[in-house]
Amino acid sequence: MKYLRDYTEKAQTAVFEKTGAFFAFGTAQFNEKAKDGVKYVNCGHGLICPKENVDELIEGLESVHKKGIELDLKENGKKKIIRRELGNYETQISGEWQEVAKILKDYGITEEEVYSGYQSFFQECIDNDWF
Repeated sequence: MKYLRDYTEKAQTAVFEKTGAFFAFGTAQFNEKAKDGVKYVNCGHGLICPKENVDELIEGLESVHKKGIELDLKENGKKKIIRRELGNYETQISGEWQEVAKILKDYGITEEEVYSGYQSFFQECIDNDWF
């Protein structure tokens, strides 16, 4: 099963290229990629963008994220996505299904739907000794 990043990675890269954004985790990396005369903004988590393109970067990434969610829902459906994320976050061990509920809010998936999915996922884990 695909993850959200599988639906968004290429489009995100296109947004980075279009806006001149790049990742740099130190002065040396910044200097390698920065262009003379361009003012840059640190967008957090190592993402650097020319100041004049920050709004376009944010709008582009938000659009890619939204379209990725739409494709994920269309291809996998809510139940499979809930199951995938419960397993990905190893909720059978942590018992912290609420983190998955927070992450899936953008999908329009409710806390109740995640909890219901958690109950069946946890039973599946018991039945298969996935601890």
